[in-house]
Amino acid sequence: MIREKGCPVSLVSPARTDDPWAAARAALEGLPDGGLNMAWEAADRHARERPRAIAVRWTAPDGRAGCVTYGALAERAARFAGALEALGIAPGTSVFGLLERGPAQVTAILGSLRAGAVYAPLFPEFGPEPLQTRLAGGRAAAVVTSVALWKRRLSKVIDGLDPRPEVLVADADGDPPAGTHDLRALMDAAEPCTLPVATGPESPAFLQFTSGTTGQPKGALHVHEALVAQHETARSVLGLTPDDVFWCTADPGWVTGLVYGVLAPLSVGCTVVVDTGDFDARRWLHLLGEERVTVWYTTPTAVRLLRRAGVDFVRGHGFPHLRRMFSVGEPLDATAVRFGEEAFGLPFRDTWWQTETGAIMIANAAGDMVTPGAMGRPVPGIHAAIAHKRDDGGLDFVHAPDTVGDLVLWPDWPSRFRGYLDAPERTTRCFADGWYITGDLARRDAEGRFWFVGRADDVIKASGHLVSPFEVESALLAHPAVAEAAATGRPDPVAGQLVIAHVALNPDYAPTDEQRRALLAHARKRLGAALAPREILFRDAMPKTRSGKIQRRVLQAEDPGSAAETPATQG
Repeated sequence: MIREKGCPVSLVSPARTDDPWAAARAALEGLPDGGLNMAWEAADRHARERPRAIAVRWTAPDGRAGCVTYGALAERAARFAGALEALGIAPGTSVFGLLERGPAQVTAILGSLRAGAVYAPLFPEFGPEPLQTRLAGGRAAAVVTSVALWKRRLSKVIDGLDPRPEVLVADADGDPPAGTHDLRALMDAAEPCTLPVATGPESPAFLQFTSGTTGQPKGALHVHEALVAQHETARSVLGLTPDDVFWCTADPGWVTGLVYGVLAPLSVGCTVVVDTGDFDARRWLHLLGEERVTVWYTTPTAVRLLRRAGVDFVRGHGFPHLRRMFSVGEPLDATAVRFGEEAFGLPFRDTWWQTETGAIMIANAAGDMVTPGAMGRPVPGIHAAIAHKRDDGGLDFVHAPDTVGDLVLWPDWPSRFRGYLDAPERTTRCFADGWYITGDLARRDAEGRFWFVGRADDVIKASGHLVSPFEVESALLAHPAVAEAAATGRPDPVAGQLVIAHVALNPDYAPTDEQRRALLAHARKRLGAALAPREILFRDAMPKTRSGKIQRRVLQAEDPGSAAETPATQG
């Protein structure tokens, strides 16, 4: 049984006594007696009014495609919940999803929530160790998967779990592997769960594992009330309406794909595009036009890859319906924003949030003017600040503009995580003086916009200067030769650390000494000698996490100069 540990702070904001989320709560239908269920809000309430409206359109690289209406989606979720009940999967227990993107995955998410279970997504490319850690840590009662993923991944770890979870195979077609269940047969035989289990706002809803920067993966627990902030930000930040066709490119194995690829847009009632293939610039651009996408939510990694393909390549495709583009996952540099304007006629709008926040907190929202390079402003209802941590564990708040400090949030928004599963001490460490410490460094300008500086443990300390990796990377990305860049620190006995830049070049440029000198000069001109990198290391490609983030620590470990006794110098 997954139980909430609770947020270890008082939730009465020192800045306000009213409820800034009252209108957002009222926008959802709710269940009798004050109940709330994500699946009901995402499917059933639309199914009653618009049963034939398209909820999900899916595409595959081999040309296969299909769609699911809101009426059909509600029916599938009800039958999935009935199948869980028939297997004895009790409300409050965890159901893990190890599935490729597609309608079966959406059904598993909503069906689990409808049954009162706690849904826990797994990324399909996880190896045995990450799967074992998460399934055991989350006390899996059931796992939904496919035949291919059962054979490649799950079968190698399932017998090592105690107790062994039930395994439901979505595409068994009447012949499930030994020790598993045919999900379709179970759903056909099950009595549909016509009403959701009576979950309340504080009932556990989903468990999202996040590795952070160090340590074992930790399960951040979210409750059904999280949908209040997710629904509201889908409307106010992304600007979604029921008439929109929305594409979030993130896999639902990660929190962005779960929240803004499934729950939030479906709660608004728009049509969600699900693409089952990996990134391919030509196909993605074709999909934007062919699917008549109106709002697109993607990642800086995808933007960089499109930029590498070139402005003319992008312009060769048509996007007559596209009206807004957003980015998430990593900071969005100013060059990427301007590339959007040049190639698409629209800027990419940055959004900032974390697994723990459960929804967008800071953004260049729909309708706002975009300042290239800025994270944006806090979403209405979010109280954000810049602070310095004292030695006694308290906070000193920063009021002077453009002063770097810890980005902190007052934790009274509905989608905040309720704690790390079975780790109350780890949860407590995330708070100081009642504020949630995000672990990110930022600054706030005189107009109230926030600017990302870096993860607190990624900032480079060079000769007394605190150097933001993102600032160095943004400067390098402004050079036409640079496709990707990452800055790391190299230990140095005199300076403490030296700034080292790792660079992947665009196809028309070669990794020559002349090019290295040109990039060093470009960086010095933009950043000054104190902040500019001391050395450029060329790479064919950057090491990335499975969610597409550049792994600076891998780069740092592979830096051939890290073990050198004397520092490298600028060319």
